[in-house]
Amino acid sequence: MKSSVLLILFVTLFLGGCAASLNPISGRRAFNYAYLPSEEIEVGREADPQIIAQYGLYDDPEVTAYVDSLGQALVALSHLRREGVDPAFANMTFHFRVLDSPVVNAFALPGGYIYVTRGLMAHLENEAQLAVVIGHEIGHVVGRHGSKAVWRQQFGTGALLLGAIGGQAIFGGNAAENILNMGGTATQLLFLKYGRGAEEESDQLGVEYAALAGYDASQGAAFFRSLKRLSDQAGAELPTLLSSHPDPGNREAYMAERSALLEERGMAQPKVGRESYLRFVEGLVFGEDPRQGYVEAGTFHHPGLAFRFPIPGTFQVINQPTQVLMVPDSQQAFILMQINQEYARARDAAEAITSQEGVQVVESGIGQAGGLPMQYVVVDATNSDGQELRIRYQFVDHAGMVIQFTGMSLRSAWPTYGPAFSATMSGFREEKDPAILSRKPDRVTLSRVSTSQPFHALVGGVPLPQGLDVLSLAILNQVEVGEQLSAGRTYKLVR
Repeated sequence: MKSSVLLILFVTLFLGGCAASLNPISGRRAFNYAYLPSEEIEVGREADPQIIAQYGLYDDPEVTAYVDSLGQALVALSHLRREGVDPAFANMTFHFRVLDSPVVNAFALPGGYIYVTRGLMAHLENEAQLAVVIGHEIGHVVGRHGSKAVWRQQFGTGALLLGAIGGQAIFGGNAAENILNMGGTATQLLFLKYGRGAEEESDQLGVEYAALAGYDASQGAAFFRSLKRLSDQAGAELPTLLSSHPDPGNREAYMAERSALLEERGMAQPKVGRESYLRFVEGLVFGEDPRQGYVEAGTFHHPGLAFRFPIPGTFQVINQPTQVLMVPDSQQAFILMQINQEYARARDAAEAITSQEGVQVVESGIGQAGGLPMQYVVVDATNSDGQELRIRYQFVDHAGMVIQFTGMSLRSAWPTYGPAFSATMSGFREEKDPAILSRKPDRVTLSRVSTSQPFHALVGGVPLPQGLDVLSLAILNQVEVGEQLSAGRTYKLVR
């Protein structure tokens, strides 16, 4: 992210006029789309690298190929491959990604870009469930729900507001979203929420496409029941998939009824694919991957890039593949750490800051951070609302990279946050502890029931990773804690 972008904390995006084109499902022309078909493809193409940079791709070619193969088979059965479809849609290439995120989530962008997380894959029980989920996301693309949502946002409010400074919290109470994603196409799309009508249509299409592929689509009901159990366990805080995909009603009952109706119409649905699916789940990284960074005892460690730095006591940490955000409870400041890919040396990056227009250099200097070459610059600037900001940039040369820290607050709050910025940035060190550098993630393992017994008896004496309990394992396996499992059944553990 360019440094100049960090000065823009109020972004308003005005979208173009409505685009009249065909609905791929009904075949009727409609005017409630923000984009033409060709534009939807371009929007997805532009947003895809941003999604990958934000979440990272899961590094397992076999799992990726498996998801893509299933996805392409479902696309071949979708409305976009039927007669009379706009050629732009008929020739659309679909891209299926597995994101390296522990969050249970799946989503789609216009233009045929569909994402599932490793967290979601771990919580699925069989291939039929994955087919329903992927089919549901294909349904969002086929129904052009993203284009419709942008259109509603455009004409409902006149603008799409992505970030603001105002009130007591200078980041508008949504610091993480506003700082990490300033104005990118991906952010604009991910902030949009589908309505219940779109969810109903995607549920219908997901079941239909899975059934056409021969899967028992009623299996999808068990997964959505599992999502609700996750939300109950989290204290009614909805998992991301539920918050971004609002339940249009009783999803479990609908999927079972719809699946039965399709079966009555002669669409046999025998395939479940449990054992074949679990083969791809075995070995899957579960939870946060410590190799990509973790916080322990007030310090952020990154074994993969071999560095560490202290976290201010009142700051929460949001760790992403390309950046680490630290925000205090007040949300009146932030520290952002990222790799600066524009410059090869800390010196050059610092000089670029001092030469920017619209900033006043307050202080600058050179030195070391744990023996590594470092330069810092403190500047004053005014945002578009006229608020006076103070920003500390610090650049460190480490392992052939330029590590950039950016600390920002209102100028009036600098006495409170400035010392914390300095302590965190100056505390950057090369990581040399072998125990930290060799830290490994937890992974999903498979085991088999030897004799029929309750689930809690199976796992009661098994050592579990920190933060995981018997209920979490039961949800992972889509069983009840006291449910009797039959001999020979495969079940998931985490080690």
